[in-house]
Amino acid sequence: MSDKAQNCCAVIPAYREEGRIGGVVQAVRRILPAVVVIDDGSDDGTAAEAEAAGATVLRHGVNQGKGTALDNGFRRAREDGFETVVTLDADGQHAPEDIPGFLEAYRREGTPVLVGNRMSDPAGMPFVRRMTNRYMSWLLSRKMGQRVPDTQCGFRLYRCDVLAGVGCGSARFDAESEILLALARKGVRMGAVPIRVIYGDEKSKIHPVRDTIRFYRMLHRFEKETKPS
Repeated sequence: MSDKAQNCCAVIPAYREEGRIGGVVQAVRRILPAVVVIDDGSDDGTAAEAEAAGATVLRHGVNQGKGTALDNGFRRAREDGFETVVTLDADGQHAPEDIPGFLEAYRREGTPVLVGNRMSDPAGMPFVRRMTNRYMSWLLSRKMGQRVPDTQCGFRLYRCDVLAGVGCGSARFDAESEILLALARKGVRMGAVPIRVIYGDEKSKIHPVRDTIRFYRMLHRFEKETKPS
């Protein structure tokens, strides 16, 4: 295990992922020394399965959303003294085998935030999801003042110190866009790492229309809150 891997912790928000989370945790632990799973109010065996696979599990009594789960995972990684954190989904759509690509890019470039990029080879991604991703990434990149080709991808590496003071007002999937906006406002540099596209038989928790509306509401709220008085 490389020095960069030794200093990196995985953070995985999970909601009703029994039957999948165990395999994800086991695969990540072959690469990284620590995995924190945030069980976001699941009513199945998600927490027990993650613990059995070797993860540290933080439990929410009720579902609070991905933004809150990420906040709590980031806080734990900082408290445990890790230099970097990798976030990925619990349902297997992100390949843990791609983590070394993030670590190598961070070692080589030192970029504080690296976002997975599925858009260079999006074959297999549903058409509506692909078009939505391209538009949102274009719009968010304009507002951030730096290009991130796949802003909707939750497979990321963050340097822990840049996350201090960055909270999510958004509870759901728009939280990841809000994190990028907040980091951009702080002047944090971002880069991209190619990752593979994996879609199996799992049911996506993303609803294109509903989550696009949430995305615009998040943009409006963020701009209102950060507008100079």
